[in-house]
Amino acid sequence: MHARNGRGAHRAGHAVGEAEGAASRQREPWGAPGKPVDRRSPFFTGLLAAAGVAVTIAVVEVVLAASDVLLLIGIAFFLAVGLEPLTARLTRRMPRALAAAVVVVTGLAVLGGAVAAAAVPLTDQATRLRDLALLREPGSLLAQANEAFGLEAAIRSIHVADVAKPLAAVLGDTLIVVVLATYFAADFPRVRTALYRLAPRTRRPRVILIGDAVFRKVGAYLVGNVVVSLIAGVATFAWLWAFGVPYPLVLAALVAVLDLVPVAGSVAAGAGTSLVALTVSTPVGLATAGFFAGYRLLEDYVLLPKIVGRAVRVPALVTVVAVLLGFELLGVVGAFVAVPVAAAVLLVVREVAVHRLDRT
Repeated sequence: MHARNGRGAHRAGHAVGEAEGAASRQREPWGAPGKPVDRRSPFFTGLLAAAGVAVTIAVVEVVLAASDVLLLIGIAFFLAVGLEPLTARLTRRMPRALAAAVVVVTGLAVLGGAVAAAAVPLTDQATRLRDLALLREPGSLLAQANEAFGLEAAIRSIHVADVAKPLAAVLGDTLIVVVLATYFAADFPRVRTALYRLAPRTRRPRVILIGDAVFRKVGAYLVGNVVVSLIAGVATFAWLWAFGVPYPLVLAALVAVLDLVPVAGSVAAGAGTSLVALTVSTPVGLATAGFFAGYRLLEDYVLLPKIVGRAVRVPALVTVVAVLLGFELLGVVGAFVAVPVAAAVLLVVREVAVHRLDRT
């Protein structure tokens, strides 16, 4: 038995020695490739199909498990694309990483300054709003709604701890998005190159043209939407202050934030603000509703075309459908990014699918 095992080990060592000698005589770095596998064999076909199913299931499981993180990464990349025009301009005068940091820090400074400037009146008005005096005014619509649905009891049942935990989670997610957006903005040319290298070499020029057009649409939409929302907030504050509507700064800030969401955001903000204006008088409430209807037309037909331009032009029906689908899939974030995503999809469909169908 021991002799037989010794002879087996000797033959194995001799076989490996022959292979090592043949490997040392190869001229190619990794040796000559062997005979290709017969891809038409039933075994190979079944193995490939099984592997494809397993990989697909694994990818779906990973995406579902990491959906929250992937959403934050997507938001950060969306913001980096929107900030790219500003970052690219600063890159002409300073290193790319420094330019990205300057853009992000400046944006945070402007936002922080606006919040700090409005902190005192916002706190004062929010404190008065917490007293829920509007819900107890005799004869007002809010008082009637309070009696019917118990709004005051429901609001007072909310404790600070119930708000602190979600607020901390939002702040943590915001910090992650800011850090990721800074990295994406700093390395955007490298990320762009990596994405385009995924396309076949023969089709890469066309992919670059279409991809850059998509990036321009996203950037124009992001910057333009923020500017239009600021205009909405300022105009709302001026209107509410002029007519003596209570809590004008709080309501104006709410309008500016909700106006970032296309269609549904401005409608919800206008309806809520008009209800508060009804507490002053019925004519003021109706006039406020008319103000928001007029501003909606002004924003759609004057401000957005002038500020955003023709870079993002989506039909009204497609906008509404995209916002509804985006809100259903990703909530407020999905509704916010629905319009540029719809514009990108329309561009790809028109330049790829429709163009190919017209030639066949």
